[in-house]
Amino acid sequence: MNPSAKGWIKKLLKELATNESFLQLPLNEFYSALKASGFIYGSNISVVQKCTANEDFTHEELCRINLFLSFYFIYNKSNKTQPFLDSVINFYNTIDNYKSSYFEDLLGKKKSENLLEAIIHKRVYIDDNIITKNFNYFITNALLFVDVLAYQKYLNSDTITKSYLIELEAAIETIVLIVFDTKKDITKYDESLIKLLESSIRYQNKDSVTYQDVINSIHTELAKYYIIDIACMAYWSDKIIDTEEQKRLISFGKDLKLHPQIIVQSIEDINTFYNLNKDKIALLSSKNMIQSFYENSSNMVTKLIKRNSKRLLNELRESKELMVLLTQSTKRALTEDEQKKVQDQLLDIMKSIPSLAIFMLPGGAILLPLFVKFIPKLLPSAFDENRIEE
Repeated sequence: MNPSAKGWIKKLLKELATNESFLQLPLNEFYSALKASGFIYGSNISVVQKCTANEDFTHEELCRINLFLSFYFIYNKSNKTQPFLDSVINFYNTIDNYKSSYFEDLLGKKKSENLLEAIIHKRVYIDDNIITKNFNYFITNALLFVDVLAYQKYLNSDTITKSYLIELEAAIETIVLIVFDTKKDITKYDESLIKLLESSIRYQNKDSVTYQDVINSIHTELAKYYIIDIACMAYWSDKIIDTEEQKRLISFGKDLKLHPQIIVQSIEDINTFYNLNKDKIALLSSKNMIQSFYENSSNMVTKLIKRNSKRLLNELRESKELMVLLTQSTKRALTEDEQKKVQDQLLDIMKSIPSLAIFMLPGGAILLPLFVKFIPKLLPSAFDENRIEE
């Protein structure tokens, strides 16, 4: 399955038809699984509940899959007879009535898997700049779970009001600001988190929202869990939630009528997630920018080669001179003229494979040496005498 190509939802639904055990989970256990996948924290690192094989998906692709699976789980916990895909599309169409610019170029299309793919693609926040993507580790939208909460409300009442979305987002923003007001020092992590949350807010609430307003506006079990985890994220800037901060969180949970153990578990969950995945999350990684750029570029090129291996190998076989030069490159350094020939002929091949069009873009040539580096792994072992099979 390729979540960046058309047809991935249909393929995923086919896979889920033979593996729907996750639908039997209680609501709180599925939510915990969403946290473990990173979806709740805005840093997707795996597919929730391993519902599909993780084929080395990008952060953006994982985010799309997890958002879709969240909708699928919530839908199956309801008693609705309307087809699932139609219900999600109608939900987004209802939201669009209040923010017409968001999906105006999508909602005129026929309802189908392709339409929902386009909606999810546009809803997931990813920087459009390829260089920034690499530097930022494909940071995704931190508030996507708001859509899931709103979808749950929509299924229960067949509608969703603008006031509900405004209240929910305003509650999250207020809690984060309250948390930061109680902290002595604002770190770079705090600043990044604030920017990420602000960029995720769709509705700007001009009315001031108090703490009590927040308590009064959060009613569902999932919404309470989520806002506690948002508060934990805000407190976790110095890589620890100290005793005083834990007391504030427990007090907040008490006001929401949550058992203290739920708060303790939320604190343990965020500590575990960030400590286990600190090298995979941009806000926590200690790697320098050049190292991050190289590693992410390498990962991207490797994925492109894997996904287009058969077609690429066929194209390479038809270009005899290029095959000779690539074979020689595994044994000796190519001359400047030979390197230029390799580059020109590879770019010609890439023009015929849409997925490799990224190398045609301005600045794409800087990734070409990485591409050449990984190509020998695609060729039969006879072309590289020094290869050690792993």
